[in-house]
Amino acid sequence: MKKTKTGIFSNAVLKNIAYITMFIDHFFAVVYYTLMQQLQTAGYAVDDERRIYSAGRAVGRISFILFAYLIVEGFLHTKSRKAYLLRLGVFAFVSEVPFDLAFSEVPFDWKSQNIFFTLFLGVLVLMICEWAERKNVKWVAAVALLLGCVAAYAFQTDYRFMGVLLIFALYQTREKSLFVQVLAGGCAMLFGTWGVNCLRYADRYTLNYLFRFSMREMYGLFAFILIALYNGEKGRQLPKAVCYGFYPVHLLLLHFATMLLSEGAYWSI
Repeated sequence: MKKTKTGIFSNAVLKNIAYITMFIDHFFAVVYYTLMQQLQTAGYAVDDERRIYSAGRAVGRISFILFAYLIVEGFLHTKSRKAYLLRLGVFAFVSEVPFDLAFSEVPFDWKSQNIFFTLFLGVLVLMICEWAERKNVKWVAAVALLLGCVAAYAFQTDYRFMGVLLIFALYQTREKSLFVQVLAGGCAMLFGTWGVNCLRYADRYTLNYLFRFSMREMYGLFAFILIALYNGEKGRQLPKAVCYGFYPVHLLLLHFATMLLSEGAYWSI
């Protein structure tokens, strides 16, 4: 039985909130972090700035849960799954240079790939899962999820396999209660992030420390308050070019902002 959605927020409103929280997250991760480093290099104490930085990044945790939820909604309602997947793939490549410039300050950094690659893998897994459901071959869906997670980790996409797990969890609980969605999403976020961190840093940190460090993703659970207010309506959407283009464009703007900060710091010496 299909779950009836009631609320005040349309798909478009949720999407706009996701953009805003993503911008806040990236502003603090790119521009504010650069400013904080410059202050520290100049000999200033940055304890207050670190707390502000942490608060900004915490707000940003909301964005990916919203995007993962909206990706599932888009997958369920798109007219063409193949075209949907193709758009994600195209913008994954379009966004890679802006992503690398913003976070690595080089045009190409193979150590980390942008979020569109994660979303692409998530939707690809959903397409295979849907086919497996129709054919009643559940083991194919399990294999697809495993391979999607392996690919996300191997190619070092943003959020690694936690992102794929979250999209899969939200898809599987799409007709369930909000409580079940929160539980499934929270487990995917926490244990997915912990798993990624264990694979990356187990030789440097204890498993207990990495678990506590992974708990910061739980700030994202506040996104489910917004999801609870979702009414299932499309709403007044921005053009697709604007929706998809916002990601690479805002990353380029943030990169240019850090360049201006660096030039300012240079001339002030």
